[in-house]
Amino acid sequence: MVNSFTSSQKRLPSFDPLRVPITGIDNHLPPISTALLQPSALRMRFARPPVWEPELSSERQFSEGVLVHASVLIPIVMRDSPTVLLTERTLHLSSHSGQIAFPGGKADANDVDATATALREAYEEVGLDAEYVQVLGELPQYTTGSAFVITPVVALVKTGFTLVRNPFEVADIFEVPLDFLMNPANHHRHTMEWEGSQREWLSMPYDDQFKQRFIWGATAGILRNFYRLLLVN
Repeated sequence: MVNSFTSSQKRLPSFDPLRVPITGIDNHLPPISTALLQPSALRMRFARPPVWEPELSSERQFSEGVLVHASVLIPIVMRDSPTVLLTERTLHLSSHSGQIAFPGGKADANDVDATATALREAYEEVGLDAEYVQVLGELPQYTTGSAFVITPVVALVKTGFTLVRNPFEVADIFEVPLDFLMNPANHHRHTMEWEGSQREWLSMPYDDQFKQRFIWGATAGILRNFYRLLLVN
């Protein structure tokens, strides 16, 4: 199923996603078990992937620009309880400013594939060295309303790394427990009318004791697809 999500404020200067009411919470869906979130189980899932379809693959387009290919890294940090490393983008960026995102960006002509793009961008944005990263595989492409065709690259990250934030692109770096993100009780649905049509998106608000991290749009949509992959028996 393809739903319409929106993830950029380029043409929505007065649009604040935090003020859009919650229209539903998916607590009727089962969480992914702790056992399936462990590194060995994740390796097995990508080594022997099941037959499945992503729930979300394309947002309703609000940009008329040429489609741009990009990759993001979904870095699962192998702590006692696995976490996902995320960034908060700086406010002055031309697209997706201020939003919660995976490390990633546009493909470069010198990148041999989507994985190379994701690893390069992760190093440039947060200083994550590839020697700590074990790539597991890719999720299906996700096309944003702002005309980015994103390939999500899932990877395990061993601890001991040192991060260096790129201050131009990244305002903050933080981690969210994987079991929180893979529990649909934390998946909120939002709906609004814009330009004569209904737009919907997911959010996964997370309070890490420092601030509330409002995960939404493309990042939430990709995480929801990851949930669907892990849910398949």
